[in-house]
Amino acid sequence: MKELLKKMHTWMDDYMNRFVTDDEEVMQGIRIKMIHTGYVTAIARDLAQHLGLSEHDTELAEIMGLFHDVGRFRQYSIYKTFNDSQSEDHADLGLKVLAEEMPYMDGLSAMDADLVRYAIKYHNKKEIPAEASGRYLLFAKLLRDADKLDIYRVLSPFLDAENADKAPKFMKAKTSELISPEFVQAFAAGEQADYRKLKTLGDRRLVRLLWVYDVNFGWTLKKMVERGYIQKIIDHLPEQEGVQVGIDRLWAYIEKKCAASDDVSAYL
Repeated sequence: MKELLKKMHTWMDDYMNRFVTDDEEVMQGIRIKMIHTGYVTAIARDLAQHLGLSEHDTELAEIMGLFHDVGRFRQYSIYKTFNDSQSEDHADLGLKVLAEEMPYMDGLSAMDADLVRYAIKYHNKKEIPAEASGRYLLFAKLLRDADKLDIYRVLSPFLDAENADKAPKFMKAKTSELISPEFVQAFAAGEQADYRKLKTLGDRRLVRLLWVYDVNFGWTLKKMVERGYIQKIIDHLPEQEGVQVGIDRLWAYIEKKCAASDDVSAYL
């Protein structure tokens, strides 16, 4: 597996470099995705080790992280956007790229290749299918956590209204600090919101907190708290009715989740 993993890393590096351009506006987005790929790959491996997975399964998690956003590069080259709703689902597009261009999937067993494809397919969906179970569910959860943890890093510099205006186009929202009522309501209830209805910078900030309820492992939440991602977003929320209720509920949830052990024996 180690030799295969090296070949996959080399292929991915070469593939991403195909999208390097002299257009600095385009490179803002491409560079972010290249760096994000590296971080998620490392986080997926770290999380797998924390969960006590075998070296084989840790390498599988690394492969999932490596390829999870491979579709982003073709997406941007075709549509000039990273917005799935305005183009194509980037996870599904990534599976097409792997099937058409990546020659090393056949080096995995049929089961391992299926697990990789499954985790990639569902890393960005609103939720994992209810019928998912066993190793499929475990790896899907692992990759979603690795992706979210680094997305907090990516988005953190653009919380301030001033910096938000400097963000790449695909990250921008209207700069109103206020949060739309339906998002406040979801936050106060500890529920997810419809991300397609984002209208303001306040909405975008709040949605990042709602992601916490979709984090699967206490390890991931601890990292988010330790790195200050959660508190930084809270510090940038406006004083609106219902917001503090949501904040209190959020911290109670985080405390409980972090106190529980990340036992994955039921999945294996």
